[in-house]
Amino acid sequence: MLVRVQGQIVDSYPPLPPEVARGSVRRVTEVGETILSRPCREVTEFGTPELATLIDDMFATMHVAEGAGLAANQVDVSLRVFVYDCLDGKGGRHVGHVVNPVLEEPDPHERRLIDDFEGCLSVPGARMSVPRTDRAVVHGFDKDGRPLTIEGADYFARCLQHETDHLRGAIYLDRLPRRDRKEALRQMGERREQIFARRSTRAAALQQG
Repeated sequence: MLVRVQGQIVDSYPPLPPEVARGSVRRVTEVGETILSRPCREVTEFGTPELATLIDDMFATMHVAEGAGLAANQVDVSLRVFVYDCLDGKGGRHVGHVVNPVLEEPDPHERRLIDDFEGCLSVPGARMSVPRTDRAVVHGFDKDGRPLTIEGADYFARCLQHETDHLRGAIYLDRLPRRDRKEALRQMGERREQIFARRSTRAAALQQG
């Protein structure tokens, strides 16, 4: 499998990102909590232990929740940071984090919208079809302030768009018509406890190491 870490191809990479072992699992915020509907603040200090710890904890939380991406406001921190460990649907894996991401707007004449199913760790158990562009480019920085450009196609492009949405205070339900939003919340109500039980089991297994 071709693996890109922070946008760069690497020769080998472990199944579990090293950040997961360093991190602690945090509570995932849920739809309806105010922090998910507010734009997040820019990170102004790079290279700090606090930022490194946040990223490690986000990786651990994402792993336990079986996510492909996670934004900082999903662990109740209003900062413009997201992490990802995402397959692209074509045999590639993408792992990394982006601080202060900016999604590059595609050319309206070149963009191609794809409808596909999408979930969210803050809407546990629900999956709905959401239109997204089939390619995405995000510019930002790593935790030490080095510039990054991350490009994605297919499912990874969807991930990049989903996470940058979070940081501007939007969740994927906001892109759905009212009837579909109600259906997503119905699914969540039906499956939420099962999802939480699975997360608890995975968190305990991670702690045991």
